[in-house]
Amino acid sequence: MSAPHAPSLPRLLLAAGGIYTAQSLVGGLTFLGVPAVLRAENVSLDRIGLVSLAMLVWALKFLWAAPVERWRLGIDGRRRSRALILAGEAVVVLALVAFGLAVGMDFSILLGLLVLMALASATVDIACDAFLIERFPDEKRGLANVAQVGGGYLGMIFGSGLFVAAYAAFGWMVASFLLAVLVLLFSVPMATVREADVMPLAPSSPTPGLLNGLRRREIRIGIAMTIAFELGGRLAQALAGPFLVDAGLPLATLGLLNGAGGVAAGLAGTAFGGALAHRFGAERAMFAVSCLHVLSLVALASAVVLASDHLSLLVGLFVIESAVMAAGFVTSYARLMALASPSQPGVDFTLFQCASAIAAAICGMGGAMLASRAGYAATFALAALLTVLVPPLLFLFEHRLKKGISS
Repeated sequence: MSAPHAPSLPRLLLAAGGIYTAQSLVGGLTFLGVPAVLRAENVSLDRIGLVSLAMLVWALKFLWAAPVERWRLGIDGRRRSRALILAGEAVVVLALVAFGLAVGMDFSILLGLLVLMALASATVDIACDAFLIERFPDEKRGLANVAQVGGGYLGMIFGSGLFVAAYAAFGWMVASFLLAVLVLLFSVPMATVREADVMPLAPSSPTPGLLNGLRRREIRIGIAMTIAFELGGRLAQALAGPFLVDAGLPLATLGLLNGAGGVAAGLAGTAFGGALAHRFGAERAMFAVSCLHVLSLVALASAVVLASDHLSLLVGLFVIESAVMAAGFVTSYARLMALASPSQPGVDFTLFQCASAIAAAICGMGGAMLASRAGYAATFALAALLTVLVPPLLFLFEHRLKKGISS
């Protein structure tokens, strides 16, 4: 029996974009949509805070990445990525239906369903990342990462804004069912993609595992590169909302900025980063964005220190910072995908993403604590300083990677 033909690039991009949109929809629902609706239902803030526990799943998905990857790889070059992705999305759809039917039930049931959706979506993420790494050559991965990051921004719109609007108009059940239908629709392009076989791995290839990944020089350098590249931006990002509120920005305006403004800036940055990676390659594009990030964060920190009463200037700089961060995600993901081993791409890339999630969590907590003691000006200045260090660090990391290859 002949192997199926490899799907075209546009079909792959559409399929991947749909899956990443569905995954981010679950994140937006958990992080923004559900807390807003629960508060409108007079649920206490301490209980609403428990919803964030579901997001810890994304930082811990490295714990089950290896068994997922072992099942996905199959034997004789046959891949089960599509089957795994569609099974995960089916779980999300069923959980959303149950979520709609659980209106008025105990809070623990709602929390359990959110954790189930997060588990399914995080597992899908492992398989879909590996799918992209295998299907896209190095010079095309910038396009794949546009679908990855762009889908993430679109999904946040559906999971937060659309859910809240549908709840206000039609109630909890209809809003949940609507999201279930959307996840189903977003999964259709992946269902139509026939996953082509690849060359089977050599019998001597190691079994996918976390330790196998961490033993590789490229993975350790990639983890360090991820943390260094994102640290300054994550620190500034965590303080953006509290700073603007304290600076006098109305909550309604902040909501619009985080919603439509943030998504527009994110999509613009995503397109820009994808174009850079496609035109110049991931390595040079990542370095270029790191230099742009120095400019944007130094300008933002300077405005915080010297012009904290100029709200329009500050808002504009935060929007630019959001766009540069999105471009950075695209270019860094394209670079990191190239470091993943063909024998376990899902495990390796998961390690990079979990390092990013843990860094974001640390910046969120540490930034708030630092700002409460040293003030916003010192904290944003630190974020700018950390970003200034990134270009030389990237140069050092790339030198060590090339040295490892040549030795």
